[in-house]
Amino acid sequence: MDGDRRLCAVCGTPARSYRFRLHPPDSPLFERCVSLAWCPGCRICSSAVVRVPRTHSLVDALGSLPPEERARLHRSETKLMDHLER
Repeated sequence: MDGDRRLCAVCGTPARSYRFRLHPPDSPLFERCVSLAWCPGCRICSSAVVRVPRTHSLVDALGSLPPEERARLHRSETKLMDHLER
């Protein structure tokens, strides 16, 4: 770690991360979220399903995209990482 930033154990590049919700607010699965972390240098990626309380707001980096584009990016970790790195 470098202060509050995580560094890739392989190449030392600062790692990136993103969490997002898969289900709408009225769903009982709303608190289940995807947590994605990756190294933009060597492209090592890790993902997990995590619990994020309903009361916690997540930054929606894809909020300005049309629903079809958001769904396309959520289906591919590689495409999602590429989009978030731009």
